[in-house]
Amino acid sequence: MSVSAAEHRRRRKRLMELCGEGAIVIVPAAPERIRNNDAHYPYRQDSDFVYLTGFEEPEAVLVLVPGRAAAEAILFCRERDRAREQWDGARLGPEDAPARLQVDDAFPIADIDDILPGLVEGRDRVYYHFGRDQEFDLRVLGWINRVRAEVRRGARAPHEIIALGFLLHELRLFKSPAEIRVMRRSAEIAAEAHRRVMAICRPGISEFEIEAEILHCFRRHSAVPSYESIVAAGANACVLHYRANRDELKDGDLLLVDAGAEYGWYASDITRTIPVGGRFSPEQRAIYELVLAAQRAAIAEARPGKHWDDIHQAAVRTLAAGLIELGLLKGSLKKVIAEERYKDFYMHKTGHWIGLDVHDVGDYRIDGHSRVLEPGMVMTVEPGIYIAPDLKQVPAKWRGIGVRIEDDVLVSKDGPVILTEGVAKDPDEIEAAMAAAAAARGQPLARRRGRSRAAA
Repeated sequence: MSVSAAEHRRRRKRLMELCGEGAIVIVPAAPERIRNNDAHYPYRQDSDFVYLTGFEEPEAVLVLVPGRAAAEAILFCRERDRAREQWDGARLGPEDAPARLQVDDAFPIADIDDILPGLVEGRDRVYYHFGRDQEFDLRVLGWINRVRAEVRRGARAPHEIIALGFLLHELRLFKSPAEIRVMRRSAEIAAEAHRRVMAICRPGISEFEIEAEILHCFRRHSAVPSYESIVAAGANACVLHYRANRDELKDGDLLLVDAGAEYGWYASDITRTIPVGGRFSPEQRAIYELVLAAQRAAIAEARPGKHWDDIHQAAVRTLAAGLIELGLLKGSLKKVIAEERYKDFYMHKTGHWIGLDVHDVGDYRIDGHSRVLEPGMVMTVEPGIYIAPDLKQVPAKWRGIGVRIEDDVLVSKDGPVILTEGVAKDPDEIEAAMAAAAAARGQPLARRRGRSRAAA
């Protein structure tokens, strides 16, 4: 399942319409990165480049020249090379690129320095991402300067260099039906991994064993992690971007798992928080149900005509009111929110755009005002409460509890659509699923519903 070459062609056409005649657009592929010595990091194509081409090879450049009669969409890529392909795998090559990718023409990447200045000449504006790759920035400036050096001989050089993201990222913000289909599949894979976590979670195993099960699930479905998985047991869940994933799971703790799959270049992003022993303690359940109520209130705001900030404010109001009711905050709701006292427990925003990047592109504010939501936007909704183990102003029974619940939500004309609904988040459903898994292992859960380990 993937986005078609025809859709990539339509995207290029739309971008060229927005840039207008007189423009040239230059989009390089992501460079390969060395991990250590001669070993590379796994290659991941630049999201803007893949959005416009669907082409996954490195050492490539897409050039769009609106209105050029000979060819508007031109790809520079590696030539076929039997010796290199023996080592690194097959290459598409410029001969096959036009048919496969539906570009107008293709040339060897080795010829770009000879050809590109001729494409730049006569153009008024260059659209390009300056600042991403310093080495490639210098090449772009070099091509422009070569044209400028010929001005006295009648050449016309560009007089503007414009940030490409201003137009391209607005296009990427709105997902097409084909993109939504791929994102649904990505969400299904991630949901399966989280269901697997609920099935195997028990005291005595390690965070990295949980992570291994997640990775296994992703790879068996031809997906990879869309970000570094967070597997945080006990007080580790209070570390927002916990990365170690090496501690042992203990009875009485919660386990927070924030893990998403990338499938067909598109990301999913799910967080679930479950009881290691299979049952929430009273304090854990109280915090969990509060976070779940906040998430439901926030998701309800993800509809056309609402503003981006409405999602966060709905979560904040629900969390602040609940924390006051539980005695963890004091004062009126209005004062607690105005003074941002809730930030002792909830210190991040409630979501972000998601798509080709897990933190996808797109403005959150327009002319200083919170953006109005429109159909086709997809965001995460992820409220949480984190009660640090050393937070002395709260009773000990609450300390070390960290809960986050996250789903991917599509804004549709009919309201919010949860793409990641394939994994339980109701606390009773979580306990039932874990009890069934424990019974299947021959390890029925104890009836104990005592205090959390942090309170002991």
